Amino acid sequence: MVLRWISQGRSLAALTMCGLLLTMILSACGGSATATPAPAATAATTAPGAATTAPSTTGGATTAASSATTAGTAAPASSAVAGAQPKGPASCAAGSIVALGSTALQPLVEAAAKAYTTKCPNAKINVQGGGSGTGLTQVLQGGATIGDSDIFAEEANGVDAKQIMDHQVVVQGFAIAANPSVKVDSLTQDQVLSIWTGKVTNWKDVGGNDQKITIINRPASSGTRATFKKYALKGAAEAQGVALTEDSTGAVAKAINDTPGAVGYLGLAYFLTNKDLKQIMFNGKGPMVANISDDSYPIWSYGHMYTKGEASGLAKAFIDYVLSDDIQTTLVPQLGYIPATQVKAKHTPS
Repeated sequence: MVLRWISQGRSLAALTMCGLLLTMILSACGGSATATPAPAATAATTAPGAATTAPSTTGGATTAASSATTAGTAAPASSAVAGAQPKGPASCAAGSIVALGSTALQPLVEAAAKAYTTKCPNAKINVQGGGSGTGLTQVLQGGATIGDSDIFAEEANGVDAKQIMDHQVVVQGFAIAANPSVKVDSLTQDQVLSIWTGKVTNWKDVGGNDQKITIINRPASSGTRATFKKYALKGAAEAQGVALTEDSTGAVAKAINDTPGAVGYLGLAYFLTNKDLKQIMFNGKGPMVANISDDSYPIWSYGHMYTKGEASGLAKAFIDYVLSDDIQTTLVPQLGYIPATQVKAKHTPS
């Protein structure tokens, strides 16, 4: 009977009964049977490992170390990052450095620092925001080892660009972001100029609903603001006293999301964790790689990591790691940045 059940393969219950009967027979004969457990069921897809922890929206220091917790401006969470994760550097440099400045570049610097220090626990990389102007000033004055910036040092007030060395690690696009209540999908450059110079104050005047426009700006020291002013506003001065100002890119994202009718500009990395924000096209184009590469979408900049003189020690090792394939092919595209090698267009200091 047992052999007939097995040969016919009638049911799982029959096989189970077979096993029980066989165990009883072996036990009666003084033998023993060892059951081999079935393999545990596996999920159809496996989520990739975390690359970085999402910072909070308050401005503060971030220490990227093997056991670090992340604080600072809002940045893309690792759960939003799909794909292969970095393996860490091939060799380690020990020491302690501070990298601060651009909050647009901060998500990448934080994630790369975590990948580096996870593999190299004797390295400590303290990552902070503060804005591009702060990054350039601090690296020049010795308050930071690396100054992160969205702009060329030559474009910053009070910075002697001859004393610091530029390391362009990525291209980063910026986009106009609006509150979800805004019913406008695209703005021409003239319309953007009219909004930021105060000539247009209601969305109905640019094809939207009858709703007040609230502009959310970055401070004057911000590289993101400088980039937006240079390429979207053609250098025109913004209207005074009509915009709210937020100290970090993460705070801008939150203010736009919380304020009906609000509009501002963000680095693309921040759209990953602020998915409710509306991205408005510029002259009918979005910040896709192809549009940035041929400069038909002009609102982009290099992500700069400046050092005072030649980089050395851990600073050099970390910058080299950010430029390596381990970061350029994983975190860079995953967090909304573009390897500079993929962009044909060139931006130069004004």
